[in-house]
Amino acid sequence: MNVKFVLDCENPQELAKFWAEALHYTIRGSVGQYVVVLGDGPTIILQGVAEPKTVKNRMHLDINDVDIEVEAARLESLGAKRLTDAMGDEGITEKWIVMADPEGNEFCVCGNP
Repeated sequence: MNVKFVLDCENPQELAKFWAEALHYTIRGSVGQYVVVLGDGPTIILQGVAEPKTVKNRMHLDINDVDIEVEAARLESLGAKRLTDAMGDEGITEKWIVMADPEGNEFCVCGNP
């Protein structure tokens, strides 16, 4: 089975640059309003749409890393925004930081402390 995630966005060419760097993927090509970003995980397809993002995502990507603060700082240097500080509930060993890509699509940086 091959899994692909399609992310609606206003400027797929520019947002593909962010996601390629963020995920250590490469931009493989584009057709019309679609840009394909490939790497070791699921394929990411950026789909250009006319309407802007207006509400919270119903699905999001998690980027796992050993040091979530270092990874969050790297992603901020690429244009992401930190939306929350590290979170986690009692009984859950994983911590995460909620972030947004340059167009406001939420994702998390996750790891074990």
